[in-house]
Amino acid sequence: MADNGGQGARDQVEDALARLERDGIQHVRFELPDMHGSARSKQVPVERFAASAREGVNMYGGIVALDTASHVIPGTLYNEEIKYKDQTLRPDLSTLATVPWLDGMAKVICDTEWEDGTPLHAAPRGVARRMLERAAELGFGIESAHEYEFYVLDQETHQPLFGGVHIFNNLRNDHIPAIRAVVDGLRAAGIPMLTANAEYAPSQYELVYRHAAGMAGLDSAFTFKNGVKEIVQHAGLTATFMGKPSADSAGSGCHYHISLLETESGQSAFYDPDNPSEMTPTLRHFVQGLIDHGAACTALFNPTPNCYRRLTPHTFAPSNVSWGEEDRSAMVRIKQPGSPGMHVEMRASSAISNPYLCAAGTLACGLLGLAEKRSLVTQSDGPSEDDPSLPPFPANLEAALAALEADAAMVELLGEEFVTVFTTMKRAELARFNAHVTQWERDEYIELY
Repeated sequence: MADNGGQGARDQVEDALARLERDGIQHVRFELPDMHGSARSKQVPVERFAASAREGVNMYGGIVALDTASHVIPGTLYNEEIKYKDQTLRPDLSTLATVPWLDGMAKVICDTEWEDGTPLHAAPRGVARRMLERAAELGFGIESAHEYEFYVLDQETHQPLFGGVHIFNNLRNDHIPAIRAVVDGLRAAGIPMLTANAEYAPSQYELVYRHAAGMAGLDSAFTFKNGVKEIVQHAGLTATFMGKPSADSAGSGCHYHISLLETESGQSAFYDPDNPSEMTPTLRHFVQGLIDHGAACTALFNPTPNCYRRLTPHTFAPSNVSWGEEDRSAMVRIKQPGSPGMHVEMRASSAISNPYLCAAGTLACGLLGLAEKRSLVTQSDGPSEDDPSLPPFPANLEAALAALEADAAMVELLGEEFVTVFTTMKRAELARFNAHVTQWERDEYIELY
């Protein structure tokens, strides 16, 4: 939780205000990452920034537990149980940055607490922070980056802007001017962009940025996703990270790249220069933790019913709980084996997943693996997706929620409060989903029956 008390914090606020004034900032958004990874914010004029930073900003406390339609969900602990009271947003001043695509605007990412200083333990950034702290207790830091695919669509029809399959094609890489605007806007916002290209499906793109240490890597993902949607909207289009926006086109994934670093040496705990051809014990236990507990985190990685349409064989999306060296069909891909850059790429997450919860789930699985120290199962001889002996993912969101609740070690690590809020809210979404009559059903049954 950001600490805004004491002389040092006051100096931080004054330094931040001076920077805002120097940059001509007129307004600052105090942003709270919600359960879906979207930014919920209150905007303050720059003359109120110092007071807001020191005192915090009030916001309805149930924001964290709203469902995808922003419905207030009973039973999520943060609503009727506490008389719908306010929370207080506490800015993490290390995240203060300009919003280059809006004149005179800056933003700061916030943690959140109740009036007595107790954190909202279900807040996704807080869940991720607890996993980082647990890793630090074991002598590890992390470096990580989320690698996203997304579609750019017509704002009115939600249809692609071009057809065909044009992955990496020059003409399609620059077909939509908004993509260049996204890259340049994110660069100006401090996101270290690396590459941009058209992806496999019509109007699908992948933009990659550099990894960062600790919470900074997760905050980059939050800024990236919300920045993409905002810049593309300003261009009169729609960007979507939906896992499977069309039955006849490719899904959009989030490939989460993570390395553990030894705190004392700063060196990778996944690579041994004296034995480069072998996975270190730390890496082997970390990966086995993902094998043993990955099913329990499937709901974090794939938090909507639609996500499960993506997890099918022969689509470059994993379809079972698996690992393999440079295996694009596996849930856990070991990238750059035998080199100093060797790391874990967790490929199960949908692009729609919350970056903080994607990271928290991956790290929680790995930390449990480090604690349990089970031997790593053998990887498949061929692509993991073709190995019938491997356990499939939970088939749908209801099964994934049940798997999460059934993994006692995972519930304890993530926190019972978080699991209660998350599963209650998601089941309310599922109830609405299951009650909906689709156009397919109408087309299929009305005339025939």
